[in-house]
Amino acid sequence: MNSHVSRKIIHVDMDCFYAAIEIRDDPALAEKPVAVGGSPNERGVLCTCNYIARKFGVRSAMATAYALKLCPDLIVLPVTMHKYKAAAKIIHDIFREYTDLVEPLSLDEAYLDVSSSTLHQGSATLIAKEIREKIWKTLHLTASAGVAPNKFLAKIASGWKKPNGLFVIRPTDIENFIKDLPVKKIHGVGKVTAEKLHARGLYTCLDLQKLSRIDLTDHFGKFGSQLYDQCRGIDHRKVEPNRMRKSLSVERTFNKDIAITQETIHIMKDLYDQLMKRLNGIAHNRQIKNQYIKVKFSNFKQATLERATHEVNFSQYMQLLFEISKRENIQIRLIGIGVHFICDEKKKNFIQHKLF
Repeated sequence: MNSHVSRKIIHVDMDCFYAAIEIRDDPALAEKPVAVGGSPNERGVLCTCNYIARKFGVRSAMATAYALKLCPDLIVLPVTMHKYKAAAKIIHDIFREYTDLVEPLSLDEAYLDVSSSTLHQGSATLIAKEIREKIWKTLHLTASAGVAPNKFLAKIASGWKKPNGLFVIRPTDIENFIKDLPVKKIHGVGKVTAEKLHARGLYTCLDLQKLSRIDLTDHFGKFGSQLYDQCRGIDHRKVEPNRMRKSLSVERTFNKDIAITQETIHIMKDLYDQLMKRLNGIAHNRQIKNQYIKVKFSNFKQATLERATHEVNFSQYMQLLFEISKRENIQIRLIGIGVHFICDEKKKNFIQHKLF
């Protein structure tokens, strides 16, 4: 495995972040199943839940009403975003005490490249340990961390001993570690791709290693080359402190399923106004590649449609909506609209949208 770039990457992921903050602030919740999210009466979904709730099958992004069926005693708390952002700012400030190469993925998750750090004699493991300890002492919140030679393996490692764990994959560990790793753990492999791989008898990274790069690209296009590398534990992506935003969108879930009527135009106009406000506020200098719409139907099927454009157009969104609705011809539970930006990977003078 001589093809690995020699880096020291830490992936830090807070443990059930929103729920952990709520439980910290109300210790009476500590031994109870707790989730944070929307109301079951308004088709809300869960942002996160604690590990007690997970024992009942409750998961983030699950409909609140369904979660309550799985766990009738589940305590669902509303989102108090100002508290989470305040805690996240402190956490990310701690990260930057150790390296300038911090790539935030969300409020509670980031990659850190500590390859050039001289702290703790350059030990990424000891740096990760100290970061977790400092977060606990400062905020009384636990974090899990993974340490590895690349981003792909570091992210897997951070989940290996959750919650409140630290797992290290050294360069010499990669070959043995990766062979038994399920293909569904590979970055970018979703449910559909996993099913395609399983249908060919490919369940582990060792299985996948039997296929050539040409075979994989024939079946999966450009993504096949990524599969070839990552099933061998190879990932050349750098930690990007100023990672470019690739898209921007807004969406709305309805209390009751709706049909396409005159009223839908008012809903779309509201969404359009929200999108334009966000575009003018945080992406006014970005070039647009296309505009797209996402629709989730009453049967939970989801469809997206896009059109190439350099200027956002409301009429185009309505046309996209009509085209999608004709395909399914059933009622709708969610509509989202957005844009994709032109991303020049060589351009370095961009700034990531602030998380806080």
